[in-house]
Amino acid sequence: MAYSNNYNRILTFFLLLFFAFSSYSQENKYTIVIDPGHGGKDPGNTGNGYLEKNIALKIALGLGEVLKKNSNYNIIYTRKDDRFIDLFKRAQIANDANADLFLSIHCDAHNSNAYGAGTFVLGLHANDRNFQIAKKENSVIFLEDNYEQKYDGFDPNNPESVISLVLMQEEYLDQSINAANFIQQSFIRNLNRKNRNVKQAGFIVLKYTYMPSVLVETGFLTNKNEGKYLNSLKGQSEMSIAIADAIDRYFSNKNKEVSEYEINSKSDINKEDQYFFKIRIGVGSKLIPLKSYNFNGLNNLTYQKENGLYKYFFEKTSDYKTALKNLRIAKGKGYKDSFIVLFKNGLKYSLDKYLSEIEK
Repeated sequence: MAYSNNYNRILTFFLLLFFAFSSYSQENKYTIVIDPGHGGKDPGNTGNGYLEKNIALKIALGLGEVLKKNSNYNIIYTRKDDRFIDLFKRAQIANDANADLFLSIHCDAHNSNAYGAGTFVLGLHANDRNFQIAKKENSVIFLEDNYEQKYDGFDPNNPESVISLVLMQEEYLDQSINAANFIQQSFIRNLNRKNRNVKQAGFIVLKYTYMPSVLVETGFLTNKNEGKYLNSLKGQSEMSIAIADAIDRYFSNKNKEVSEYEINSKSDINKEDQYFFKIRIGVGSKLIPLKSYNFNGLNNLTYQKENGLYKYFFEKTSDYKTALKNLRIAKGKGYKDSFIVLFKNGLKYSLDKYLSEIEK
């Protein structure tokens, strides 16, 4: 009898879960673009005789098959076979699809002792190793026609050239970091992989996408054991499932955050909204003292720490025209990628939405 009661309770729970999820998924569908790195005339790295382009493709296709089991996802690939696609086109595929998430799948290479899985989001290189990884992935542009014009003279071999890549759009960077964190934690929790952490680097393919975007380095082909694992059906399947689990958690968490915000915002309906603008001038993994000489002569500096990163702001004003003036000052001081961040009642708020509201 006890077994029967437990069975009925479990059955009821899963039926309720199924119907709740089904009704939700009819209203929400997420487009995920999966990008298998390299392909065709670009083999990627060839550590221990393995081909990165083939392994990345198999993991990517496996990931898509796992995600397709969830009717809430619309899956698009940048390539489904062994063909060469330039980096700009990969990003364009995601943009044209109005994707909610872009994932680029790769395999790493270093010395034979290096191992573990890591994830990257767009940003300035924190160290030479990050630069070397991005340099390796970005060098594929030399195989493309008219790459000088297409990428505005970008040189993968020049660290200073990377600075011009970084378009730190606040909402995309934050969401990219969240997605990368979920992927990294899934590798640790589900596969016991060595944690190489979430890092930032100037990957071209991430710069041109206009949605949360993550580049995944699934492991080192130059490591004998890890290369063998990634080249096996078992390894490819496990990596696909681990990434899919992370994507599920990312979107579930995202929905939860939206729901909580919508509920909390109801209590503010009768309050007068308070808006103020700040200029985001940079982001980094280390805390820099807020001294004028550390920021090209700028004063009135603040920072916020989010997801282990320090975000630096210049000035604060409730007037949009003044914010535009402050933005020009920041850019004139060398912060070419600085931008305006709007806060509403202390929380980040869409600047585009605000401007459209005041125009009505």
